[in-house]
Amino acid sequence: MEELPTTLIDLLSNAIVLRQTAPYIPIASLLALSATCRTFRDIITTQKDVWRYLDLTKTAQIDTSPIDVGGVTWRTERMDESLTEDDFYAGPLRGICSHLHQRSILSFVQTLVLDGLSVPADLVREIVTEDRYNVRVFSIREAKHLNVSILQQVLRYIVRPTRAAGTPKLKALYLFGPKDAARYMIGQQQRLEGSQALGVMASEGAQIGAEWNQRSSDTLSTSLGDEETKWYNATGRALRKPQSDWPDTLVACLGLICFDAVLCRGPRHDITKVQSRNFLQPTIATVALGSAGCEICHTCPEGPTVFGRSTASASPLLGPVPTHASNVRAAQYPHRRCKDGSMPKLILRCEDCLRGRWCERCNRWWCETCYEEPVSRAHPRSELQQIEAREDMQRNGWNGTAPGQPVKVYSKLCVEHCLVSEMMSGAGSNGMWG
Repeated sequence: MEELPTTLIDLLSNAIVLRQTAPYIPIASLLALSATCRTFRDIITTQKDVWRYLDLTKTAQIDTSPIDVGGVTWRTERMDESLTEDDFYAGPLRGICSHLHQRSILSFVQTLVLDGLSVPADLVREIVTEDRYNVRVFSIREAKHLNVSILQQVLRYIVRPTRAAGTPKLKALYLFGPKDAARYMIGQQQRLEGSQALGVMASEGAQIGAEWNQRSSDTLSTSLGDEETKWYNATGRALRKPQSDWPDTLVACLGLICFDAVLCRGPRHDITKVQSRNFLQPTIATVALGSAGCEICHTCPEGPTVFGRSTASASPLLGPVPTHASNVRAAQYPHRRCKDGSMPKLILRCEDCLRGRWCERCNRWWCETCYEEPVSRAHPRSELQQIEAREDMQRNGWNGTAPGQPVKVYSKLCVEHCLVSEMMSGAGSNGMWG
């Protein structure tokens, strides 16, 4: 007897095939397919794996022109005076979620991607607190009309000590990185953004040479990468510094919610390891230093982060959002390996920790254990603080008549390599050395 050809129903009835293909099918196509016959409807509306990953970035678009322009197309009823701005901008997404809830599908969604859409903070509150949602991995990168202050309040509320058992359901939040983060360009211009030439570097001749060096360096160093490359390589500034209130929110969420950014773990953020005058408040790490570590000891005082051995809160979520798993492990998992097959090391710091000990061009750096910045090059201190610093260094074996360690970083460039090359380029351009 001749066998019948394999049908689409046969394929989708296979749980493995269905789980692997469903995330790539648009929501409108899934609903249209479920309307063709009862068999498809049963497969699509009863299998949780079909709706576990839901990306609405191309489904819930809305014209973000001012409300009073009129011509609202997503509401059939007339707008009244009780309609708030948040209600207006949350309308498309609320409509989709309500439709899925009526079909008993909404509770299946565990990964929700709303990058670049209009996502007011009140809608975020509904998603992370209401029982009809079961979202564990949530992405709202570059979301529009999102009140950051209210979002921080919502996050602090769901992790409060008096929260109900088993909450929060949310485990991973993509917020700080760019949307469509699968590929991006890394260049030296990005690494040096915000730097300012000082001292000898401010001369006209040095700047001409530096400009030509920069053009050549840009051509050679610009490469195509992904977020794993951005965080695990020595790429320098990997993240724009968030608002000052975010570190406190991340501290409150430690151990409960992971983000696509992490707190700096440098020793100056631990009051038990430094004196009070050197203590730094919690800060988000924005500089990726690679796995090579300090130029002298080849590690860092706090110990590098290693996936699987360090706490989950020490590793950032990596974009894009995982398609086939809805957990923190899948979102943080690095695919690269060291030569011996082990997991790569991750060293991230904030700029405050690295001031005076990090070269912004080549990303060489010196840790607090190996390099004590000379008092003459230390950050501006009061006279009393200068005296205390000298006394501390004298107790550690330094005397006021002999010079301390040679300066490693000057004008944000390492003295031994990058600063010398800049001076030479200035000399070759009829600058101050010509």
